Amino acid sequence: MAEIDTQQLDLELVKRVQRGDSAAFDLLVRKYQHRIAALIGRYVSDWSEVQDVAQETFIRAYRAMGNFRGDAQFYTWLHRIAVNTAKNHLVAGNRRPPGADIDVEDAEQFDAGIRLRDGDTPERELMRQQLEQTVMRAVEALPEELRLAITLREVDGLSYEEIAERMGCPIGTVRSRIFRAREAIDHEMRPLLDSDTRAERAAR
Repeated sequence: MAEIDTQQLDLELVKRVQRGDSAAFDLLVRKYQHRIAALIGRYVSDWSEVQDVAQETFIRAYRAMGNFRGDAQFYTWLHRIAVNTAKNHLVAGNRRPPGADIDVEDAEQFDAGIRLRDGDTPERELMRQQLEQTVMRAVEALPEELRLAITLREVDGLSYEEIAERMGCPIGTVRSRIFRAREAIDHEMRPLLDSDTRAERAAR
């Protein structure tokens, strides 16, 4: 029943987006951003790249929203966009996508298979929650100009040019602030990610 309710809610939000309600799309982003980031993280290892690919995924989804007819679950549709965006990102950088031979025609089954291979799902969910909380604390601890720059980029999805105009500074300064913000966030996340990697290796 809960899964059906989720599908119905997603479809209603999609219809609102198609009618021009951008706030409805923000709700979909908030609902799935961490799940999509975790998925992309299986293709792209660098955290800052993961964020960029996730943002590009949602931009592509927003632009293609008019083509969504509800034939598949919204997350299935979004999953495929994320996988394709991650693979395109790697190909553009002359890197071979991992699992290139995996058939992702049925994205929900593929995602369920990932969760099964992860082993202990409650621990993985706890890790995701810890990562989310760590990121939030790291962002809140940033100096105001870094926090604003990274928020405009990652949350609002503005271009570097738009951020520079909003903040009244050169693009180079924006890039520097975003780089420093990501570096600070990475520094806070690294111990969690390292411990997670060690736990995965021990479980093998």
